[in-house]
Amino acid sequence: MLQPPPILKTAILGLLLLLSFTALFPVDGAAAKSLSFSHGALYGRDFSGQSLAGSGFANANMEGADFSGADLRGAVFSASILRHANLRGADFSGGMLDQTDFARADLRDALLVETILLRSTFDYTEIEGADFTDAILDGAQVRWLCSKAKGVNPKTGVATRDSLGCP
Repeated sequence: MLQPPPILKTAILGLLLLLSFTALFPVDGAAAKSLSFSHGALYGRDFSGQSLAGSGFANANMEGADFSGADLRGAVFSASILRHANLRGADFSGGMLDQTDFARADLRDALLVETILLRSTFDYTEIEGADFTDAILDGAQVRWLCSKAKGVNPKTGVATRDSLGCP
């Protein structure tokens, strides 16, 4: 089998590196903003409909905040407070929401696909139509969420009960 010359291998590697770099750091203003709100006191803040993919909200207090319809793919909310927050229709896919307090939050129609939700609390949380496909949850969390799971996610067409693996 013919091997490409070393200069071609180097050029291909350089091109791949450049493509990776531009994907991580886009220059076209239309790309999502990746910001840090970690350790912030963001009570009642309005983030509705915003593109905040990859942003950091770790250890932040966002009680009563509005993230409805926001793009939060890959965002980090570790050890945060989202009590009474409006998270309806938000996309948290691929994010890290471990040890987060979702008490009385509205997660209806939210996408939590492939998110890490270990040790998070969901007391009185609305989850109708939320999609938890391939999310990482504690067994006790799954049992609790299955006890109230209903509805189908309007974007993915996946039933909440099915996404949780409920019996």
